[in-house]
Amino acid sequence: MQSWRIDAPGQTLVLASDGRTPVAVYWGPSLPEDQDLGAICDAAKRDVTGGMIDSLPELSLCPEEGDSFQGQPGIKAYRDGAPMYPRFAFVSGNGGEFVCRDAELGLTLTFRFEVQGAVIAASTSLTSDREITLHHLAAPAMPGPQFADEILDFSGRWIGEFQMERAPWRVGTHMREARGGRSGHETPPIAYFPETGATSTRGIVFAMHYGWSGGHVMYADEQPDGRRQIQFGHATGTRAAGTEFETGTLYLAASETGLNGCAVAFQRHLRDALITWPHPDRPRPVHYNCWEAIYFDHDFAELAAIADRAAALGAERFVLDDGWFGKRDDDTSSLGDWDIDPRKWPDGLTPLIDHVQALGMVFGLWFEPEMVNMDSDLARAHPDWILGRADQVEGRQQRVLDLSNPEVRSYLYDKIAAVLSTHDIDYIKWDHNRLLPVADAAQGDGIYALLARLRADFPQVEIESCASGGGRIDAGILQHTQRVWLSDSNDALERLRIQHDAALMLPAAVTGSHVGPRHCHTSGRVHDIRFRAWVAAQRHMGFEMDPRELTDDEAEVLTRVTAWWKANRDWRMGADILRLDSADPSVIAEQQLAADGTQFVVFAGKAASGKQNMPRPLRLTALEAEARYKVALINRDEANHLSRISIPLKEGPMVLTGQQLMQQGLILPWSFPDRLWVVEGTKI
Repeated sequence: MQSWRIDAPGQTLVLASDGRTPVAVYWGPSLPEDQDLGAICDAAKRDVTGGMIDSLPELSLCPEEGDSFQGQPGIKAYRDGAPMYPRFAFVSGNGGEFVCRDAELGLTLTFRFEVQGAVIAASTSLTSDREITLHHLAAPAMPGPQFADEILDFSGRWIGEFQMERAPWRVGTHMREARGGRSGHETPPIAYFPETGATSTRGIVFAMHYGWSGGHVMYADEQPDGRRQIQFGHATGTRAAGTEFETGTLYLAASETGLNGCAVAFQRHLRDALITWPHPDRPRPVHYNCWEAIYFDHDFAELAAIADRAAALGAERFVLDDGWFGKRDDDTSSLGDWDIDPRKWPDGLTPLIDHVQALGMVFGLWFEPEMVNMDSDLARAHPDWILGRADQVEGRQQRVLDLSNPEVRSYLYDKIAAVLSTHDIDYIKWDHNRLLPVADAAQGDGIYALLARLRADFPQVEIESCASGGGRIDAGILQHTQRVWLSDSNDALERLRIQHDAALMLPAAVTGSHVGPRHCHTSGRVHDIRFRAWVAAQRHMGFEMDPRELTDDEAEVLTRVTAWWKANRDWRMGADILRLDSADPSVIAEQQLAADGTQFVVFAGKAASGKQNMPRPLRLTALEAEARYKVALINRDEANHLSRISIPLKEGPMVLTGQQLMQQGLILPWSFPDRLWVVEGTKI
């Protein structure tokens, strides 16, 4: 028996092979450096009894169907229409790469593992001597926790992303699949596996994120003998026949500090290791997007006036959204015709760019390159470039271009590059407003290739991944982009929850969050400017409304909150987002802790009326127990007149120990729903 260990901060993975495909015999919190790996392998062996086959099939990194394995096989392939039942033998391994081969079938499996920060990045590749049809290939399959009762994954919808779902572990298969051609509102490619009793701040938790944008499948299997295994791979049956295949990268995290430990590992990995920042030394700019101010009604004078107002409020980037190209007066035409509309912009975009830059802002522009309207010059010239059958159902009056076609990618590159090379553009909002008509992994490969070419030639341009809001958010797309538009909802109450749950993966620096209109366009609700501003200030802050609608009081509040955000962005955009365990389910709270631990800010949002009269204490987390912290409620001026008692936190700063903050907690003033308290803490 050969064995290997892979260590990342906070976790250890032990692999072993007896001559067959390696098995993950241990995955969990870090093992001692002198741990006897042979003892780990011996302790993992299981008994066999009546009613079972004579030897249990291994739960290997790629379980094999031909071994009487009752779960999901790690490979499902066909040659000449006949199913293949490979039996792989171990060939070589060095701790980072393991090669296995079935010489009779001419198949070679390679597993790769790499430590990236606090996560372990794992992937599988398959080569065949002759062409095969691949229905499923798993990234390295991992053991499921034995001391767990539930699986935590996500569902969602447009303007309701990252909704947490809880499913019980039980005999059989829990399957989640996204077949819409993107990572999806409905099934983001991330799952958590908490041991029983784990919370956001305590307990052992395992987590996986599949970094692929083109649709995925997850299987969480429990065998009749009680063993558990988890697989991620591309959505089933989405690949063309061939001889070489790769999975996406599966990112692994394990934690002894609850969900937060895994969340922080993912946040840091995305922010610090995966994303290539075009301006690494520039602070994240306060963002303004004009979409909910003007929609398709572009007029230079109106937009210039809006830019004036946005800059006065503190905006540092101005983004011109949909409607600047072709004959785009609504969403029924012109996608694909990426030439500036001379009706709206007789002198091109340069006058607006010059005006924006004179105000001290940089300029951004909206594109939706993967899509086409049938009412467009492109569709009329190249109907053969459209993905799917001719009589397909449309989405938002549009169809999808076939990005697997190099001619399509070249056309789109040329059009986008022509705009970027002739205008001073700092930023692209890259949208994707419909599902694919057919699930096709080649589309995902195509968009990566197009983005990679643009990034190589225009490295100074930041790109946001927007797919009707949060429909394409994953580590695959974030290797080519630097920001995500988490949701098309600018409703602060909705965003409070969406941002909270998305923090199980996303750091603040990449998560766009905007102050929307007083009367929300997606929910119909009206929220106070203070609530809207502070919720946006939790992440990468921006505005998305007509700033001319603001009253003097609203403008003063927004200017003040924006100034606070700017004053704190240097440390906050590199901070860990820690979800807090609130004893009151009506409170959604998080703590952002600086990388050096010397300061923090707590956002405590009141999302509904509580069951009890008074607020329950809110425990903080991850502080030094013996240290003393000065804590201050920085928006205490927002206290309602019905909050009648002069509690200390409402009157000024307090000095409390870390232990007190983590055990006794903070008692915040009473408030109405749809309000948010902000508490700053500084170690002294």
